[in-house]
Amino acid sequence: MQPRRHLLALSLALGFATVATAATTPSKSVTPDQPALTAQTLGSGGVMPAEQARVNFDHAELHFAVDPSVQRIDATAVLTFTAKSATDTVLLDLDRNLPIGGIDLDGKTLATSAWSNPDGRLRIHLPAPLAADGKVQVTVRYGGKPHVAKHAPWDGGFVWSHTADGQPWVASAVEGEGCDLFWPCVDQPTGEPDLVDTYVTVPKSLAAPGNGVLVDVTDQGDKHTYHWRAKHPDTYAVSINVGPFKELTANYASRYGNSIPMQLWYLPAHEAGAKALFAEFPRMLDFFEQSIGPYPWGDEKMGVVETPHLGMEHQTLNAYGNGYPKNEYGFDWLLQHEFSHEWFGNQVTNTNWDDMWLHEGFGTYMQPLYGQYLHGDMDYFAMLHTERMSLKNQFPLVSGRSQEEHEVYDEGRGPANDIYDKGSLMLHTLRQLIGDEAFFESTRRLVYGRPDPQPGNFKPRYANTHDYIAIVNQVTGRDLQWFFNVYLYDAALPKLQEMRDGDTLRLKWITGHNEPFSMPVEVQVGYTTKTVPMTHGEGMLQVPAGSLLIVDPLSKLLRDMPHVDAYRQWMKQQRAQKAKAAK
Repeated sequence: MQPRRHLLALSLALGFATVATAATTPSKSVTPDQPALTAQTLGSGGVMPAEQARVNFDHAELHFAVDPSVQRIDATAVLTFTAKSATDTVLLDLDRNLPIGGIDLDGKTLATSAWSNPDGRLRIHLPAPLAADGKVQVTVRYGGKPHVAKHAPWDGGFVWSHTADGQPWVASAVEGEGCDLFWPCVDQPTGEPDLVDTYVTVPKSLAAPGNGVLVDVTDQGDKHTYHWRAKHPDTYAVSINVGPFKELTANYASRYGNSIPMQLWYLPAHEAGAKALFAEFPRMLDFFEQSIGPYPWGDEKMGVVETPHLGMEHQTLNAYGNGYPKNEYGFDWLLQHEFSHEWFGNQVTNTNWDDMWLHEGFGTYMQPLYGQYLHGDMDYFAMLHTERMSLKNQFPLVSGRSQEEHEVYDEGRGPANDIYDKGSLMLHTLRQLIGDEAFFESTRRLVYGRPDPQPGNFKPRYANTHDYIAIVNQVTGRDLQWFFNVYLYDAALPKLQEMRDGDTLRLKWITGHNEPFSMPVEVQVGYTTKTVPMTHGEGMLQVPAGSLLIVDPLSKLLRDMPHVDAYRQWMKQQRAQKAKAAK
């Protein structure tokens, strides 16, 4: 995992930085001399260019012919936009290493002088300005060898692989670098098309599962084309998957009255593991629908495809390459985490990478909640403890400025893994502060934009950190900005200072920038638990000398804990000593 491209879409609080097990790790063919990506293509997000903000992305019709034998794609993208304000330019993102053969505008071929793509930002000059509410259709014909991912999913690109018996096995994984690695898109979190039709042509010996609903499969000699249709997918969640797959299918009877198709595309050699994983689908659906609300894509599918990399949250078709294990809590951690992104990432999408904790913090917190749902509090707190031991607290979860993806995930300049673990632990503390009813209603409002979601009464939406804070304040009827200021905008955790003065216990919160922090503190004295209000960040309690004293006995508070820091420092020294001894 390279710090510069510290993707971590799957690297959970549990600390799993594994790759697929030997059963699912084939030999990979990596092109050693592939052209370098430009800084423009490597980046994803940031401040959206004005030209892209002027249009709505109505429809993407993407045609791919995939040739595994030469690791090449030939593609045509038919893209439709509606102007939100007058514009004379269509601005897209596409890796310049995929040469463009031609561009049509509303069916008419443009002169090559009307467009340019020197660095991966494709600028198309319109022959006449497009007025507000006007529509334009752009067709881009291109092809070549897409960038190869050397360590998917932590760096983006295609994985050209083979099954144990030598058949092609292909997958795309482009979260960090973005959709422009293989199709002309708006590489922004808010650049989602309203509708995407994907056509993937492959040899008849192979299948091509995709996002959304399978419209049809058509034959062309020794090849066939899979046509998939998906509503409002995340740009990086549009995926290519090719292999000699078999399929498991069933329908899930939702508590909301609808029937949800379930599909798992797997390699025949792994049928036993695939069937065991497929058996987990209904339980996961029940947990999320009971805890959060309706599965957002119930009229499409809950889908999973086996991939030659660890996995990623591709909308309605989660990539899965974890080797079909179950962890000590009795479920497959990878699938559960990636499935959470159907709610946190695909249904509600952050408006900027700076708000990525909304995807990953909530997605990570769903694991302890799932453990609690399955087995009770022991598993819940065990997972939270594992998360707590991993925190770095070097950078705040939210910087308050527009960021590109690599800035957030780079440990040297951004929160990186803390958006997972610290985000999850912050949500645990918030839940203890405001109670279950307010916490889960706030979550539903974030995800669906309303407290009473039912199939058909909500649409995919965007949200940012300020939106979530406003929702929590509205639901609770309280101003909790002080809470979020410390946990989201401070790097350091709040410290709880404890002082004994005879029979008096004095408590004081110390925050990174001396902000007010009035988090109540529970204290067990003897066999009785009392709450210290901590008005203005301070409080006191009478504690007779010799009494049993436990501060925060139910572990509700995310706070600085010296013993954790001491252990982490000791572990760092142990690793350094082992590394030195190995030289």
